[in-house]
Amino acid sequence: MKIQILATGITTEKYLQNGMEAYYKRLTPMLSINYEEIVTGRQSKKSNTALVKKQEAELQLKKVQSNDFLVLLDEKGKQMTSVQFSGYLQDHFNKTAHNLIFLMGGAYGFDESVYRRANQIISVSSMTFTHQMIRLLFMEQLYRAMTILKGLPYHHN
Repeated sequence: MKIQILATGITTEKYLQNGMEAYYKRLTPMLSINYEEIVTGRQSKKSNTALVKKQEAELQLKKVQSNDFLVLLDEKGKQMTSVQFSGYLQDHFNKTAHNLIFLMGGAYGFDESVYRRANQIISVSSMTFTHQMIRLLFMEQLYRAMTILKGLPYHHN
């Protein structure tokens, strides 16, 4: 099984890019993983948010195959502790050989068509973060979950 992280839009902040790169390097020896940013058009404060989400949805759903397990990272989703998230991953590793895709939306969230396609929705936090910052936070949690599963000394109870 391969884990794919899809992020809508470009990460522009260098400190976020550096952090994501560091966790990505740590993750690659542990699992088959791919990170991809979905390039979208520029938006302005006058942009129609429904239209922006619809356009992003077309790009997002093109990246997902019919047999992929699609997980949206969304504030409305189920919350888990780091240990619960590691168990969630282990369940997927045990049950399926299909790709597990974690999709992060743009600044305005997801279009309804993406919610309909999703197999599951999880929340990284009940707090609100920028759509760029959540990428780094999620990569850290993915790394933390893998160290828990492998019994490595990173996570402390």
